[in-house]
Amino acid sequence: MMRPGADAGAVYLCREPVDFRKSITGLALIVEQHLALDPFARALYVFINRDRNKLRILYWERNGFCLWYKRLERERFRWPRHLCSDTVTLSAQELNWLLDGFDLWCNPPHQSLHFDSVS
Repeated sequence: MMRPGADAGAVYLCREPVDFRKSITGLALIVEQHLALDPFARALYVFINRDRNKLRILYWERNGFCLWYKRLERERFRWPRHLCSDTVTLSAQELNWLLDGFDLWCNPPHQSLHFDSVS
């Protein structure tokens, strides 16, 4: 299975659907101008089409942009609709769950806890 994200610094979902006629340059401009993020950063930028059956992931790899594409034949990707932000930040594991069809917003995983001491 070949999926981007194993070493991604961050994963950003563009919450609004995108016209998939846009190519790498168009998606990079959305990242830079609409989402106010750096398209050259060590991050994945995830886009969905209006029908939520196609997903694209844009990322910069050392000397050029890469564009990863997945099309579902019968299902739809679960996508956040109720959030007020233009972007949603995920972990690489959450991205994999999203690609596998899990609805992260109905059944979110347990929160990570961080402690300074045992007592």
